[in-house]
Amino acid sequence: QVQLVESGGDSVEIGGSLRLSCVASGDTDSRRCIGWFRQGPGKEREGVALIGGGVTYYVDSVKGRFIISHNNAKNTVYLQMNDLKPEDTALYYCAARRAPCGNYYISRPGEFAYWGQGTQVSVSN
Repeated sequence: QVQLVESGGDSVEIGGSLRLSCVASGDTDSRRCIGWFRQGPGKEREGVALIGGGVTYYVDSVKGRFIISHNNAKNTVYLQMNDLKPEDTALYYCAARRAPCGNYYISRPGEFAYWGQGTQVSVSN
């Protein structure tokens, strides 16, 4: 079993920055790949970024603005979000899967077995 707890969501202005955190606990082998997903109002859940095995993957809409990283000593994965836009408004989830990461999985949230409760990010004028 894996437990994931997100934090760091807030309301910010356009162009602002936020850093989300995901603290993971439980079976290490079940969280070789950790990802950030989001679900905006009236939208389907979409992948934002993945990290695992020393590699990272990003959805095109956040490349150059978001950075995913991890601190293994703290069992924490971060999502640094810069130059935020209104379309980034969403509930952001942290998710984990046993198998290694791959770009294929960023668009397949169903491949992730473990999920946190989410943290809300709102971007406006």
